[in-house]
Formats: sequence, structure tokens, C-alpha cells
Amino acid sequence: MPGHKFLMTWQLKQNLQKVLAGEKGTQIFPPGSRNGFVLAYPNSYHVGMSNLGLHIIYRQINSRQDTACERVFLPEAKLLSEYEKTHTPLLTLETQRPLNEFPLIGFAVSFEMDYFHVLTMLKLGRIPLLAMERDENDPLVIFGGPCATFNPEPLADFADLVIVGEGEEVIHEILDTYYLARKERLVRRDVLLRLAQIDGVYVPRFYQPVYQDDGEIKEIIRVDQVPEKIQRRWIRDLDRYPGQTAIITADTEFRDMFLIELARGCGRQCRFCMAGYCFRRPRVKSLESIADALAAAPFDAKIGLVGAAVSDYPEIDRFCREVLPKDKVFSVASLRADSLTPELTASLAACGQKTITLAPEAGSERLRKVINKGITREHLTSAVTLAIKAGIFNVRLYIMIGLPFEEEADIQAIVSMAREIKQLMATLGSKGRLTLSINPFIPKPFTPFQWVPMAEERVVETRLKYIRSELQKDKGVAVIAESVREAYVQGILARGDRRLSSILMAAVQKNGAKAFRLAMKERCMEEQFYLYRQRRLSEILPWDSLDIGVATSYLINELHKAVQGESTLPCMPGCTRCGVCNAGEQEWKNERVFLKEE
Repeated sequence: MPGHKFLMTWQLKQNLQKVLAGEKGTQIFPPGSRNGFVLAYPNSYHVGMSNLGLHIIYRQINSRQDTACERVFLPEAKLLSEYEKTHTPLLTLETQRPLNEFPLIGFAVSFEMDYFHVLTMLKLGRIPLLAMERDENDPLVIFGGPCATFNPEPLADFADLVIVGEGEEVIHEILDTYYLARKERLVRRDVLLRLAQIDGVYVPRFYQPVYQDDGEIKEIIRVDQVPEKIQRRWIRDLDRYPGQTAIITADTEFRDMFLIELARGCGRQCRFCMAGYCFRRPRVKSLESIADALAAAPFDAKIGLVGAAVSDYPEIDRFCREVLPKDKVFSVASLRADSLTPELTASLAACGQKTITLAPEAGSERLRKVINKGITREHLTSAVTLAIKAGIFNVRLYIMIGLPFEEEADIQAIVSMAREIKQLMATLGSKGRLTLSINPFIPKPFTPFQWVPMAEERVVETRLKYIRSELQKDKGVAVIAESVREAYVQGILARGDRRLSSILMAAVQKNGAKAFRLAMKERCMEEQFYLYRQRRLSEILPWDSLDIGVATSYLINELHKAVQGESTLPCMPGCTRCGVCNAGEQEWKNERVFLKEE
């Protein structure tokens, strides 16, 4: 097209316009009327628009008078081929402009396997992959989301800056600082140096790891005057920020569903779960705030309640009884077996929910104590009974295999648990399906298990094969599982260091995630170092420049408890029991041996 550097195809633009036509709530501003910001999700539109965090940040950026937020997603395979064939740079959804024409691009990174998509999108957007190779005319590339908070190091070479923690407040500080720095005509490096002074902003170029001969990190050197530790950001009062769907679309995991956040964080202290540590303090929205969100929902939309465990919301029964309109249909994701109530169960059944989803995580009570899950056989029996008596006849269980200190008896216990629950379902008159969703355990940063080896791949495959074999003849029982091989790529990336950036680049040049392990082998990078090595408690870890508010001594204490098979009481909103906090009396204690002062 005249005046354009790249040839565009009508097919690409029309596809984007067709997607826009199917949305409700989209905000589009004429190019040039506001500063541009691209919110990028490194997966399909279908997956990205199912992510409530994307909606929350989209609304925050557009609430400003000076910034227009546009979106971009990983194109589906056919469209990706069209982009490459026509040499068209990746286009935004709202105004179909090339990605590299925007000064700021923020990636919401939720899953390790999306790291490959990040590089694909940057490459397709005509943006230099390495941050150090970008000049004054290139956009600043920002990473945020759970993966950025837990361990941004495998992506560090591609990031100009990283948001550590929750983004509603810090995104405004970043934009204000950036606009002022540009007004002062600061060069790129000085802009980044100024941004690095903001709490919750990590600029990798100013923190350089030095490695020992054995591959461990010797030290992390600060290159300039930047904070020694990056304090993760968290929202103290959730009611100050809308936590609901911004754009309604049929093309999501939850078709035409209006998502509403009930709570954030979790105090259950499951030792495998990052949400329980990185978003440590459990916070809830008021019923008034939730009622306001409900009022904003389209009359015909189904309501989806979002939280670490919806049944843990302290006023869930009041919500069902008093706040939810009688003609509104709602659903939830996973529930806690020990906090499910008859009122919530009856309300879900009345709304047509067909399956109750519970997460015992392990088959034996011994192993559930190791991981501090706190779910007993009686809890599971009670929850399934409540569901079936209410008319919810299908049950789904989330299970992990390869957990720390797992034994063969724990795997046999998964089979026994499945059969016991299926028998209970039959006894109660349910002919529904019992589904076991099984995934390999992946150790994560900032949890008590951040130091432990991952179970060997062949062991996990053997144990999964055993479960499938044992249950394949049990009528009405299904076993589904994610790719074991892919889980071990995630395992490498989850606790990886900055040296993996070059491996990611090499893999994307070949065949993406499928080429990752080959790329490691070609560059003499040992998987064993990342997967199967017992890390020393005193070791400098790749993410040690970040401070998520939980003292290392507390994580070590929880690891010791796991070895002994001891549980830690949960910290629920308002609790006074757990010894870590005293929420009902003095908010969170400032004892650094447990939780750091917020």
C-alpha cells in the first residue's frame, strides 16, 4: 500500500476487524489522540481473553487521559503463515497498526511455555529480540504477570524492564515516569535507570550475574545506582480497583462469561504453590464491591467467580443468598473440599453446574501433609456427597505426581482414592464421570520446594502409566494428563537462569519449544543442573534480586516441616491461629523470621 513500508493483506486486517466486531466493551481511540501502549499476550486470542489480569490492566491503562491501550495476541497458525508470507509486521487488534510503531509494549506472561511465543511475537513485530540491541527508536519491552514476578531471568536478555508483583498501581508510576523522562529528552539508558528506582520495577541490564565454574551463581553485580532488592508490589485494598471483565467476547475459555474477582492471594500455605507465597497475604473484595461489579455485567452474561479458592471467600454464602440476582447463572473453577458449604453447592447446582472440581493434589494423607494441602479423606467424602445430593453428578480431581518425598505407596493411593470416590458416587446414585487430571510436579521459585530436585522424567512416566493401566477398566473413570516431556521444559525454565535466554533464541530459530532441549544439548547445557540437582540452602538463586516479602528462613522452616511430614495451619482472612500473622489484631506481624514487613 502507498506510504507503507510493509505490504499488508486485506485478509489480516479483515480478520482483526471481524474479531473486534464480536466484542463488547472495547475502547478504541484515534491514532495520535493518545500515547500508544500495546498489551501483548503471548498465546492465542482465545487463551489471552480468558485471562482476567489482562482485562484489569487494559482497564487501568485506558482509564488515563493520556494513554490508549491496544492488544496483540499470538496469531493462529494459518494467520501466522500469512504474516510471514506477506512480510507484514504483527498488527494490533484495535487499530491494526504495526507493533514496532508503539513506544511501549507490555507482555503479560503467565506460563513458561509462552516464553517461546514472546520471542515469536517480537520477531514478527520487527523488534530486536535482545534488549541491548534496541536503540532510541525501538519500543521499551515490559514483562509482567506471574512468571515475571517469580523468576524473570530466562527472559531477562529480552526485557527492558520487568514488573514484579501486582500491576494496578505500578503501571501508572511507570507511565508517569516514562512520559516525564521523554519530555526531558533522556536517552534510553537514563530512562531505564529512572524507571529502575520505582518499587516493583526490575531492569535486568543493571543486574549482572557472575557464574562459578560449576554453573552456580557466584554473585549478582549491580551495574549502576539501583536498589539491591526489587520489592514486589501488591494491592492492599482490592476494592480500589475494578476486578472484572473489561471486554466480553464469545471466543474465550469461558464463552460470554463475565469474570469477577472475589479474592486475591492465599493463606493456605501449600508448599508447592507460588500463589500462596508470592501473593501471600489473602485479601478479599467487599460484598458491596462485588455487587457493583455484578451491576456492570450484561444481563445475559454468565458470571464466573475468580479466586484462589472461591469456597474460601468468607462471605460466599451471603453472596449466594443476598447478592447474586435470582436470575443470574454463575460458576466457579476449583473449590476447596474443606470449605465447601451446602449453600454454595446448592447455588451451583441451581445454576446448572454439572461438575465439581476439587484439588486433593495427592492420593495419600501422608503426602498431603508433606505438601501442606490440609485435605483429608473425610473432607473429600463430604464435598462429593454435598455435590451429588445437590445434583452435581460429575467429579474432577486435580492430582500431581512426582511430588517431593513421594513413594510408590502414594501412587497406589491415587488409584485407591479414585475407586473409593467412584464407589461413593455410585452409592449416592450418581452415574456421572470421575476425571483425574494429573500433572507432573514442577518445583517453583519462592516456595519451600525451590531447592528440591524434580522427580526423574522416567519415574514420572512410569507412575503415570501405572495409574492409567490400573484405572483403564474402571467404568466411568477417566485419566487425562499434560505432556510429561513438556513439563520438564517448564521445569528447566521455572528455575532457570539468564543463560537460558540464548537457548530460547536458538530454539525459536528452529522449531520453538520442541527444539529447546536439543538446543541445550548443542550448547553443552546440562538438563540435570536445572532439573535434578539438590540446591544448597545457601546458594545464590537466579531470582535472588527480587524480594517477594517472605523471608528465606521461613521457606527453609517449611521445607524442614515437609521433610518431617508436619502441617502448618492456614492463614485465612481474619484468622488468629497460624503463628505467621495475627490478622484479626494487628494485621501482619513484622517479624522477619516469618513474613517481612509490608
